[in-house]
Amino acid sequence: MTVHGAYRGNIRDDLGYLNTAGRPGVFHRANLPRIGLDDVAVLATGVMTSAALYLQDGDTVTNLSFISGATAAGTPTNYWFALYDGVSNALLAQTADQTTGAWAADTVKTLALSAPVKITRSGLYYAAVMVTATTVPTLVGTAGAKPVLTGESNLAQTSGSSLTGTAPATIASPAFKRQVPLVIAS
Repeated sequence: MTVHGAYRGNIRDDLGYLNTAGRPGVFHRANLPRIGLDDVAVLATGVMTSAALYLQDGDTVTNLSFISGATAAGTPTNYWFALYDGVSNALLAQTADQTTGAWAADTVKTLALSAPVKITRSGLYYAAVMVTATTVPTLVGTAGAKPVLTGESNLAQTSGSSLTGTAPATIASPAFKRQVPLVIAS
């Protein structure tokens, strides 16, 4: 008998349906299942929010998608997505700055990274979103708890201030964020 009782499989593999329920059989990785999500106030203008995302060795990430909630971006001046290494916190790739492009309420925004990122180590990475606007959009997501055990990572975190068109080279001084946005890497 194992610590999992009579079950001898990989628990993460057995619960994989939570990550793929209702999604087609195309490559994607998501940090949250599609159930139990709500409209959450995740963003602050000019501040980067990054969400933990498990990626596997061999994955190639080309796009990142976030979904706005009931509040649209109002008068945006900059917004972009970025992918960071979860160990070094180093920037792997960023999307183009969307400057004043509209981001309507209840809209999936999928942006291409500057170059595809080939993942060479299975583990946590961080998908980031930053919006500078008069009114930042709410995002579809959930609430998460602070890390409890030694070695646990934040499910979401904030960093930086007064950011504009370029993602920082590293995630510096991350602060726990209770609201966790849904992110899909494809």
